[in-house]
Amino acid sequence: MDLAVLRDDMVDSLEHPSKGFVSSESLSAAMRTVPRHEFVEDDRLAYADRSFEHRGTRVLAPSTVARLLEALEPEPDDSVLVVGAGVGYTAAVLAEIVGERNVHAVDITRRVVLDARSNLAEAGYEGVFVDCRDGADGLPEYAPFDRILVEAAAADPPRNLVEQLAPDGRLVIPLGTSDQSLTVIESAERSSADSRAVSPRDEGREVGDEKGRPLGTVAFAPLLVEGEQAGSIERNRTVREDRERAERLRERRTGWEQDWIDWDGYQ
Repeated sequence: MDLAVLRDDMVDSLEHPSKGFVSSESLSAAMRTVPRHEFVEDDRLAYADRSFEHRGTRVLAPSTVARLLEALEPEPDDSVLVVGAGVGYTAAVLAEIVGERNVHAVDITRRVVLDARSNLAEAGYEGVFVDCRDGADGLPEYAPFDRILVEAAAADPPRNLVEQLAPDGRLVIPLGTSDQSLTVIESAERSSADSRAVSPRDEGREVGDEKGRPLGTVAFAPLLVEGEQAGSIERNRTVREDRERAERLRERRTGWEQDWIDWDGYQ
């Protein structure tokens, strides 16, 4: 099995006009270079366009990675922060575009951080910085960043991340709870206290980024905060409360079960 051929086939598929996930030459070259099999234990899954769970974290499908990075639009020598290290693949692709010393990644779960560091080193990207942090806090000691990518959903853009954008910087983040939209926030829009997000929904009308491309809907796990860990029994308080509420509802009597049956009246 020639993994280089499989990698080229994967990118060819993502570039096909029927999909159009990869459109920039820099991203195409990067995804053709990064050995994704170093980040995925099963070589058969490495170049398949599908997502799956791995040690409490979600391995994004290549098409999802491509959507995120096309929205991010990284350029050579940009300083980049990735919130949600995952298995390290997204950081490696970014390293090919901006240089590995310019890529920083954080994750709240120590085991995920250790795995990402190991995978990046095995793949030849040991210069990428990966640290165990609360993603909503960002990485202030290395700020400002030209590009920030968040691989988790939030109801609103974390203020610390917005404040860590460089002038003309760009933040890409899935916003929403049950319905999520891939959203771009430009630092030039931060002149007022409330930053204006460029998203597929803006006052009831559909828009895209500044080039007019619709960014579309996505489905990501919630951004973990306050000591939550990936792989724990419950990842998010809202999820836990919704489950408990559903259980209580199921336990309530409904319909005929509400009526007592007078068995003594039966002969």
